[in-house]
Order: sequence, then C-alpha cells, then structure tokens
Amino acid sequence: MQALRCRLRRGEPRRTAPVTMPPMPALRPAPTRHRPLAALGLLLAGLWPAADAQAWSLSIASASRRVFLHVGNGTINGSNSTVNLVQVTVPGAQVGNGVAQAMTTNSTQAQSLYGDNYTTCPTPASQIMVGASYRRNNNSSPASATLRVTSPANLVNATGDTIPFSQIGWTVSAAGSSVPGVIPAGTFNGATQTLTTIPANTYIENCHTFSYANSAVRAAGTYTGQVTYTLTAP
Repeated sequence: MQALRCRLRRGEPRRTAPVTMPPMPALRPAPTRHRPLAALGLLLAGLWPAADAQAWSLSIASASRRVFLHVGNGTINGSNSTVNLVQVTVPGAQVGNGVAQAMTTNSTQAQSLYGDNYTTCPTPASQIMVGASYRRNNNSSPASATLRVTSPANLVNATGDTIPFSQIGWTVSAAGSSVPGVIPAGTFNGATQTLTTIPANTYIENCHTFSYANSAVRAAGTYTGQVTYTLTAP
C-alpha cells in the first residue's frame, strides 16, 4: 500500500503595499463571463490526477495597490499560517494500475473570502479553495497581478525513493458558476508555472480537486512534497 501527501502553502506575496484588504462588498454580484494554493504533500504506501474550468471573477473597490492570496484555509483582512494537506493512500492491489486516485484534504474552507460567506466549495474534504485579489487606484499600474505555483521535481519518501510531482494534477469547479474559470485545471510540472493573471480590482476564486495519476509501480512508503503559490504585482 502506498500513501501520498502533498502540502499546499501560500508564498509571501510580493507587493508594494500591505496585503490586508478593506472590507469587500456584502453582496455577491452575478458572475461575469469568467469566474473562477500554499504547500502540497503526498503520501504513498506499498504502490501507488482536469474537467471543464469553472470559477468566480468578482469586482472589488479600487484602493492603494495591494494583493491578497489564500490557498485552503484563509483569513479575510489578515494573515493565516495554515499549510493544508492533500493526501491519498493507494491499496497495494491498485498500485501502478493506471487508475487515477482521488486525493482528500484537511481544509475546512467552504465559504468564500470575498465577504459574503458564499459557499463556493461545499465539500472542502475533497477541495482546496484558491482565492486571490488585486487592488489598485484607477490611475496606477501595473494593470494585473500574476498567480503562479512552484513545485519540486519529486515527492520523496524516507529512503530516498521518488515520485515525479507531475503525477499530481487538479480539476476545478465553483458552486453556482458554469462559466470558464480564470484559474484553470492543470498538472504540476516540477518547476514554476503561471496559472493566471488577475485584472485590477478583481477577486477570483475556485475549488481545486487533486488526484494522483498512479501510472507506474513505486516502492512502498510515505512520499511527501510541498508546493508554493505566489501572487505578484511588480
């Protein structure tokens, strides 16, 4: 049997102003034509995953330039040091059979941090909510912020065996939205990859559901690794 654990960690945003945000609107507007992580760990025991993108993209009031990012559990208008875990245990009889294995999380973040407590991710035990915003005054620049994720080349167990991080992928969804997402589905590539850009005075969010591809037989053990999400506005 194999177990995979991935920790999802939010990186320190690069910014020219504090990361905290003024209160957001109390009501959620209708989705625009697009509405839509932290560290990742994976665990493997014995031997050991993308759908149509959906999301929310919401307008927020302009303000001095700042960014806000949460992956999994977050705190509006404040910092949160939580590093959420995504994991799967693969039964020995199924290790390497090519059937993708759904991963679970320890996240409890179901409600949006947009400010209206909307339930964007109704099943956080299998979803990680990713939310990000970029504010600026109308006459300032740059015009957008960039969301990226960085993963190591491999997950590693106690004896040094490895599994490529590219064995882990995610699909996306967002309750109440049926439009293409601004944070797309994908697969980790063992390096830094750009996920999306966020226009000025916009908040985006959606739910990421992770899976392990299980495409090859691996040595038994618990494999771990961590990915870091960053939001930057140069």
